[in-house]
Amino acid sequence: MTREEVRARIEEIGIIPAVRLSTAADALFAAEAVCEGAIPIVEVTMTVPGAIDVIRQLTRQNTGILVGAGTLFHVETARRCLDAGAAFLTTPGLDLEIVNFALGREVVVFPGALTPTEVMAAWKAGADFIKVFPCFANGGPAYIQALKAPFSEVPLIASGGVNQTNAMDFIRAGAVALGIGRDLIHQDAIRRRERGWITELSRRYLKMVAEARRIQKEGRV
Repeated sequence: MTREEVRARIEEIGIIPAVRLSTAADALFAAEAVCEGAIPIVEVTMTVPGAIDVIRQLTRQNTGILVGAGTLFHVETARRCLDAGAAFLTTPGLDLEIVNFALGREVVVFPGALTPTEVMAAWKAGADFIKVFPCFANGGPAYIQALKAPFSEVPLIASGGVNQTNAMDFIRAGAVALGIGRDLIHQDAIRRRERGWITELSRRYLKMVAEARRIQKEGRV
């Protein structure tokens, strides 16, 4: 997929499940369960043991899933992730070196940012999206709404503390997508291998995003 196609796909789905688990087998199980729940996107964080091999296996086995690499700290790791098949890169904080590397490879990148200064720097550098992290701990939907006032054209992804209670509020506040980790991929579901738990939550979150967007479009924010 081209950079434009990946960006459009992320905007369309509106949810980026973050796979942050303790084994490669758990990560593969979670990614497949999320995909079965109609979310064909996963972010495999570098905290997963053997994360790059997980990315490689997912991209080889399932061509319908958009696999990204998260929690990146070094350009060399980002390069290895792209070689393994990653379609997008994301960092927990603002790392302009990784942003510039991704842009040079024509790959979607969304760095983490929190302050208006960081958001501005990331956007001016050419990032495709800005991941506001950790979002809930710093005001939640109200903070997204506050950022959208001066940054109305900047596509913000709310990440950190997004759950079933506030997911719709984040979208209505102006977030273009949601980064969701443990509140979508529960540890108990992984431990018990309850695939249906994860797929049902995936469908539920998709419905929340669709409903929030409908309300937003009708002007009932």
